[in-house]
Amino acid sequence: MTTQPLFLSPTLQERIWGGNKLNTEFHYDIPSDKTGEAWVISAHENGPSMITNGPLKGKTLTDAWEQHRDYFNRKESDTEAYPLLVKILDAAQNLSVQVHPDDTYAREKEGVPYGKTECWYVLDAEPDAKIVFGHHAQSVTELTTLAEEGKWHELLRYVPVTKGDFIYVPSGSIHAIGAGIVILETQQSSDITYRVYDYDRLDDQGNTRELHLAQSIDVTTVPHKDPALNQSETTRGDLTVTELVEEHYFTVEKWTLNGQTTETQNHDFLQVSVIEGEGTITVDHESYTIKKGTHFVLPYGVNTFDLSGQMTLITSHC
Repeated sequence: MTTQPLFLSPTLQERIWGGNKLNTEFHYDIPSDKTGEAWVISAHENGPSMITNGPLKGKTLTDAWEQHRDYFNRKESDTEAYPLLVKILDAAQNLSVQVHPDDTYAREKEGVPYGKTECWYVLDAEPDAKIVFGHHAQSVTELTTLAEEGKWHELLRYVPVTKGDFIYVPSGSIHAIGAGIVILETQQSSDITYRVYDYDRLDDQGNTRELHLAQSIDVTTVPHKDPALNQSETTRGDLTVTELVEEHYFTVEKWTLNGQTTETQNHDFLQVSVIEGEGTITVDHESYTIKKGTHFVLPYGVNTFDLSGQMTLITSHC
């Protein structure tokens, strides 16, 4: 069992709606100015993160999960997939309006282990930026009619967002990230997306992207319900911890550090993303420099660790 953090390099994904902020803001080596996603903590087959330090350097997080179950407090006989996925998304243009299934639908209809409940922490947003979150239909019939007739402004619910906002998006919620928004997304490890609407835009080959209206209607929660979040804030010396969400699939917190703190790790593993500032983490008397754009997993063997510096972190665990 290791007592080192598992530092990770992201997998970069080009998207029709992507931009260049993953380079300008996070200094990632992006493939083009249409780079929409950095899969920064991932063991998903469509974009696994690479471990950059220690005895597993050059291996993927998937390799660690499958070959070193003790790192995550799992038995060797356990066969479930790594449960979480963390991304940074740069929406230079509007993302498609979409919805994701729950676990049951994903297993029965798609043959994959997880549906997709997710949440967003807004890292940056241009003035007047908006997301789509939810809809105005009061019945499945109304939802179907408005969608089939293309009455999107009548159907969709638009919500303004600013830097620092947090949005919890349960499976079944119609949603879309709007242009000019950068988010850190924590989600179940799933890549199932049902597109409801894509603004009739064309890809580089002049084709419209596939829509999935039948599946979308199947899985959408009607009527829409805004989730109730019981957020809390605690201070431990120089560290302020804001619990953003605690739900069945994950707990996500924002840690704001101005100085030094010693923390106890009492989870199966802890995912950490540095979103502002810089500092150090010390584990088992070894110190590591961390800064904006650094992502790592603290495995089960790490019981305590020290943090120092001026920085903001987003942490998550099951």
